[in-house]
Amino acid sequence: MPAARKTTTIEPTAQPTPRSGRNRRLAIGGAVVATLTLTLAGCGDKFAEPFKDAPRSGNENGAPMDLIRMADGFSNVGAKCDGPNRVYVVYHGDNKYGSLAVVANDPRCTK
Repeated sequence: MPAARKTTTIEPTAQPTPRSGRNRRLAIGGAVVATLTLTLAGCGDKFAEPFKDAPRSGNENGAPMDLIRMADGFSNVGAKCDGPNRVYVVYHGDNKYGSLAVVANDPRCTK
């Protein structure tokens, strides 16, 4: 008996149709638009309102501060009275950090 011959058939691979490529591009584009919309909606208030400060009472203390300038490389100090309290602000140039201290009922602030 002769040996059985093996035959192999090669099936053609499925090629994406132009329609499935278009659908994929639309889905990716929709996901990008949705992500951008949610991102911009989350920080939209910051663009509409430039000053997100605490509510103001209408009473402004426009008096100048007493400035203490330190040597280069050290933080500077500003102090002024706010009612009966003395407020000290420590800052370093235009950097985004600093600290605040309050001396309650400072005798220099009584009038």
